[in-house]
Amino acid sequence: MEGQVKMEIKEEKIPKTTNKKSTAITVEQIQEDRITELAFKNWSPDATKNGVQFKPQIIDEIYHTELIGSNFSTKRIMMLEFSRYLENYLWPNYKKGKATKTHVMSIAAVINEKFRERVPAWEAFKALPDEFPHLFRHVLDLCLSSSTLSYKETAVLLIFIIHCFNSLEVDLIRERVQRLVSLPIWTNLLPGQREALFKVNPKYRKFYNAIKKRDSKLPPEELEVVQFERNFLANLIEKFYGILDSIPFKASADPNKMHYCERFLELLIDIEAQLPTRRFVNALIDDRHVVVRCKLSQLILRPEGKLFGQLLEMLESYAQFEIDEITGEALTMHDRIDLHYNRVNALQTVVFKHYPDLQSFAIKNVASVDSKDSLIKHFEPLNAEDLHRILAHLNYLPPLEEETTQYSKTFLIELLIWKHERKRSQLEAINEMPLYPTEDIIWDENIVPSEFFSGEGCLALPKLNLQFLTLHDYLLRNFNLFRLESTYEIRQDIEDAINHLKPWKAEDGHCLFGGWARMAQPIHSFNIVEVAKPQLGENHPAQVRADVTLNLSVRPEVKFEWQGLRKHDVAFLLTLRPQVPIGYKYNHTQPFIPQVGLVYVRGCEIEGLLDENGKLIEEGPEPKPEFHSDNRTYRVWLDPNQYQLDMTRTVNGEEDVYETFNVMMRRKPKENNFKAVLETIRDLMNTDCVVPDWLHDLILGYGDPDSAHYSKMSNRKPTLDWNDTFLSLEHLETSFPGAALTMTGEKEKLIPPFKLTFEEEKAEGKRELDSDTGKTTAKEIKVVPHLIPNRGPYPYNQPKK
Repeated sequence: MEGQVKMEIKEEKIPKTTNKKSTAITVEQIQEDRITELAFKNWSPDATKNGVQFKPQIIDEIYHTELIGSNFSTKRIMMLEFSRYLENYLWPNYKKGKATKTHVMSIAAVINEKFRERVPAWEAFKALPDEFPHLFRHVLDLCLSSSTLSYKETAVLLIFIIHCFNSLEVDLIRERVQRLVSLPIWTNLLPGQREALFKVNPKYRKFYNAIKKRDSKLPPEELEVVQFERNFLANLIEKFYGILDSIPFKASADPNKMHYCERFLELLIDIEAQLPTRRFVNALIDDRHVVVRCKLSQLILRPEGKLFGQLLEMLESYAQFEIDEITGEALTMHDRIDLHYNRVNALQTVVFKHYPDLQSFAIKNVASVDSKDSLIKHFEPLNAEDLHRILAHLNYLPPLEEETTQYSKTFLIELLIWKHERKRSQLEAINEMPLYPTEDIIWDENIVPSEFFSGEGCLALPKLNLQFLTLHDYLLRNFNLFRLESTYEIRQDIEDAINHLKPWKAEDGHCLFGGWARMAQPIHSFNIVEVAKPQLGENHPAQVRADVTLNLSVRPEVKFEWQGLRKHDVAFLLTLRPQVPIGYKYNHTQPFIPQVGLVYVRGCEIEGLLDENGKLIEEGPEPKPEFHSDNRTYRVWLDPNQYQLDMTRTVNGEEDVYETFNVMMRRKPKENNFKAVLETIRDLMNTDCVVPDWLHDLILGYGDPDSAHYSKMSNRKPTLDWNDTFLSLEHLETSFPGAALTMTGEKEKLIPPFKLTFEEEKAEGKRELDSDTGKTTAKEIKVVPHLIPNRGPYPYNQPKK
């Protein structure tokens, strides 16, 4: 059977899952499975030839027993996908008006599984595209329905929509998605907010009025469809608020509700991260105050809300991304400052006009009032109604029509701060970010998933799409992903080294090592020797240096490796406080950190080895000094950004991290270049011109992919000196097959080097297709030999070839 052949081919690419036991399915299991039997009887090629009729009850039965019954188990959906359930049964038999809820849910579940397996997902729809608009509308209807679906089912549909927004390169999908994110969705904005946007972009007012005029001529059925599509995202946000507000702070909550909220934030992040979908939706997300509402939710305070909080941070950064939504151009530092000052000045104007008691706020300079503490100090005394009126004047909220406001004072203050607080630019944030991973990131499964991650859940990671907002966005996503990829490798090395060290808790409480590790050694002593003053405009030390002393009483080859640490090699300083007694055997199925008592991880960069007099041993051919003991002291550079963060925590009452290190770990040099790569990417972000203009749009995924071809360049030179490219005239002729070569002088006397002039490119500015060969060729090339001036009589004077 054809389906079984497909199963055998695809068996090897089943991804690993979050369980340590792999869920790879064998061919025998597939052949014995109930789904295979159903497939053979109903949608295999043999069944189709025998004229087996479509039975909707089979879809209902499979949905309730295999999907609902298994709580949408990946293993069961995988079996359905292997049997070509979508291609041979679900999609060919989908008909508008006849398809049931279970039919649509089954299609969405199988498409999600295809994306999880990373196989082409839309091929069936491309082959039979007529019914896809009806399927898409059916999915949108079910997403907004309140009673017919469980939260788990709604999350499945939401993931399907996320995949649609990430597949804009498919014409069929893009046509549907564009209707949800185009200019008419601004009907959902407050009138004052919409007018402010039209004032900045007058051409949009013209388009908007033309759309309203066209709507008035539409028949009622078409008008209903159009209005549904333009209101869909606004209604979906309101539904999300209802689910988010239903999650309590302490009582037990439905995990499916939390999963839905996480997936919804993922959808908004994907919309914000692409210019075609972001252009008009960003104003809607801003108008609905999604970020502020999520910050004040109970979910973010729950232990299970950690991933939700990380996704919210990503959404917040994209909601305020430094880009002009209209032109797609990146905002300069001055543009960003101007926008911020305009917002604060508008607030000061409203306060000056309507609230004489706040005149002290209204007449101050912006820099003195745009901090969170200053805003709270000035506006906390006001009641909720006054705060609502101020925000209504600024078009952030609808006018207050009753005596009391429906919003809480906490929300109003938070909204005021979110709009007017001075925020660090992305460049400032990246320049102040530590390059070395710490214990908070290394073992965070939401950011650095284990190798068993199945793709079922949601991760707080940036996605590499076909398009990027700006060059800074492109570099930033690659910076974060490379940083986390290297963090995963560092985690494996740390776990391996500590497992070999076998840290135990001694009777007096200190750390005792029951084993030894080639790549890690206990620290004999650690001292900070220099904290340089910050450079102008920075708030962290210019450099922080420390001395780390190890006792290398180990085998000679291991001692040689440790003494071979060179300048700029990266090492890690660890703090271990094991709670397990001497002789304890580690259980690899249990969590790692509680067993070994890992408290801190900090990176450092080797400056060099110190001799016994405390002087740095310079690298070079001169003989190395002798040591009379096994103690070796390394001078290292610590990350100044991380040091500043740690010192801030110490001032706030936490312990000093730098007095606790008891293990130093090194890594293999070939695998340990992550810091240099991250520094390079960060330097590129601080550089004005990273790529030339003609390549800029191509990297970001916009414009014509062919625009960077040399034939499209405006500054081409028709005549070029090719120097010693061609070895002979025959070589030149074979290099341009089909081209007419025009030569000056006798052919026998033509020797390289040559100058070539492409006559047709000079005249037409383009190349033409040869109808006989089907290849693009130059029509006429003028060949001119030239003599290189004599550089001298000696052989070394002759130019190299």
